[in-house]
Parts: sequence; structure tokens; C-alpha cells
Amino acid sequence: MTRTAGIADLLAIMRRLRDPDGGCPWDIAQSFETIAPYTIEEAYEVAGAIEDKDWAGLKEELGDLLLQVVYHARMAEERGLFDFADVVGAISAKMLARHPHVFGGGAAIESAEKQTIAWEEHKRRERAARQATGLLDDVSRALPALLRAEKLQKRMASVGFDWESPERVLDKIAEEAGEIVAARAQGAGHAEIEGEIGDLLFVVANLARHLKVDPEAALRVTNAKVVSRFKWIEAALAKEGRTTSDATLEEMEALWQRAKTEVKA
Repeated sequence: MTRTAGIADLLAIMRRLRDPDGGCPWDIAQSFETIAPYTIEEAYEVAGAIEDKDWAGLKEELGDLLLQVVYHARMAEERGLFDFADVVGAISAKMLARHPHVFGGGAAIESAEKQTIAWEEHKRRERAARQATGLLDDVSRALPALLRAEKLQKRMASVGFDWESPERVLDKIAEEAGEIVAARAQGAGHAEIEGEIGDLLFVVANLARHLKVDPEAALRVTNAKVVSRFKWIEAALAKEGRTTSDATLEEMEALWQRAKTEVKA
């Protein structure tokens, strides 16, 4: 395989892998359902490479993600549903239709924010043309819960069902947190507590949307920060010949406070 290898080569590789006559037994055995988790995983690997600014890694991860598209398209072609060219044709047509200000001689859109509004309006018309039964029906249930919450909120906001300001959302966060405290005080069961925590997370995602913060990205940043700080704690204890198992909560909390100033993650 050379640098000039193109999509035709990748499609040919996938055909060969899936060929019942001499292909790879593992690849032959796969289905849409078994490959879907890998597709999701590869999308996250792309996001991780971007977060790490690992541009060489990003090239590899994008290739892995592209392979997932080729894989699904090949399985669909085997069933007579569609092929890779149909996938490319469908997304090309969609992008042309949703960008009339670029490709169709439509009025110019001067900002990304207004383009987002126009995009949602176009999708609304598409849903109406498909005679969708409800505004939220096609927000995929397979999305990560936090991302799906954000998409549900955006969809509802598109018809005016939204709080008018971040301050109002902050009030709601305090209200939802209070309901968790009250539920615990009243001896609520696990299911009720779970529901109250879900309500709180949903509103926090809404606050992120109002403040134009990607909640998934924000949580990834915090996760990375926690990992860095905890590694600092482990290293500090190791210098004393100790581990976290030997340290008290008070000692680790003191080290955590030091890590907050020492670690710049």
C-alpha cells in the first residue's frame, strides 16, 4: 500500500476481509450490531487525539473511524440496502441542501450562531417532510446521556421552550440540588434518588448550553485534571516510601490542595 492509496483501496480491502471464500473469519462473523460499539469507541478516540493535540495520532484515529463507515457500508451492500457511494451521495446532498448560502445562491449568513439557527430550522423542515410524529423523536437514544440531554434541550429551545437566562438555570440547579437533599432526608429509595440526580445533571447540561460550553468537553477537561492531580498525590507519597493505601483522608486532602497549585493540567 502506498501514499497514493485511496478510498477504492480501502473498499477493496473490506470486500476481501468480508469474502466468505478466504476472508477473515472474525470480519465475516460481524454484523451492524457487533460493529456499532467499535464505531462509538473510534469516535471517542478521535476526540481524545484532538484533546491531546496528538496530530499524528489523529491521522490514525480518523483512519480507524473511516474504516467503521466502510465496514457498515460493506455490510449494507451485502444485504442490498445501499453501498458506500450511496453514503457519500446522501451526505453530499444533505450538506448542499443545508448550506444554500454557500452553494445555492441563498442570502449570506454572517455568524456561526445564526448558521446554527438556520441549520436547526432546515432540519425541522426535513422532519416535517418525513412526517415525524414529535419534535424529539429522532434524537438518537444511543447517544451518551449528557450529549443527548444537550441535543434534546437544543431541540426544545428551537420552539421557544427554554429558560430566558443562565441565571434562571442556576436557580433551577439550586432547586434540583435541594430536592436531592430533601429526598435523602425523607428516606427515599434508590430509584427516586437516581431520578433526582438525573434531573440535576439535565439542568447542569442546560446551563452549559446557555453558557455555550460543551458539557462533554468540560467534563473531559475536569477528568484529565483529576487524573493529573491524583498522580501528583501518588508521586508525593511515593517520595516518602508510601502509597495512597497508607495515607489518611486528611493527608490526601492536604496533598490535593497542594496539587491544585502545583499541577497546571
